[in-house]
Amino acid sequence: MDSWVRFSGQSQAKERLIRAAQYACTLLGYTLQKNGASTELVATLKQLEAHLSLGRKLFRLGNSVDALESAKRAIHLSDVVLRFCITVSHLNRAMYFACDNILWLGKTGLSRDMDQEKWSQRSFRYYLFSLIMNLSRDLYELKLLMEAETGSKRPLSKVAAENGEFTRRNPPPYQALGVQLRLLLHVLRGNPPLLLDVMKNACDLFIPLDKLGLYKTNPGFVGLCGLTSSILSILTLVHPWLKLKP
Repeated sequence: MDSWVRFSGQSQAKERLIRAAQYACTLLGYTLQKNGASTELVATLKQLEAHLSLGRKLFRLGNSVDALESAKRAIHLSDVVLRFCITVSHLNRAMYFACDNILWLGKTGLSRDMDQEKWSQRSFRYYLFSLIMNLSRDLYELKLLMEAETGSKRPLSKVAAENGEFTRRNPPPYQALGVQLRLLLHVLRGNPPLLLDVMKNACDLFIPLDKLGLYKTNPGFVGLCGLTSSILSILTLVHPWLKLKP
């Protein structure tokens, strides 16, 4: 109950719920269309999706300021790589939210002369850069954890040899790759916040790639990725210990 009270009291949580509903409509609309559903039903879902998207933009008004404040805090991190990745990510998020706020003005009719397509493309470019920085940070933290895991225990070759994977001094490449994959899975299982962050960012990455035409998929796949990442984000709000820090 305490977790739910904390969750419902956050405006970010409301935005995430609306986001999940929006992408669920995208996925459902695409699935129904592929299965021969009526044009009216598909059109209704698309209209609902548009309304939910507009509602999300309303909740994100002013988020640029929060992103800039987060960037200011990240500047003081001692690790150079984390400082760079997190700061640049927050700065791109600030620009993404700014473009999103301008789009909201256009979609509500408050600025009728706006080129919505141009601002939408700008918004998704900043979103993409932010996600690339997030994934770079995830990979860096994963690398540090894997190095710490192998450094705090026996040498990797000895561990693999004891497991019966190889006995020679220099193992074949495919065996060494198998050991690295096992280590990767072990580290991810032991660090749920990092695992969730990798999954969330990887899912989100396909959205701007599709919208910018860099890697075209289909609305159903985009809807599935958006819905999955939204659910993972909601989990980190309900259970704050699952959020990757700093």
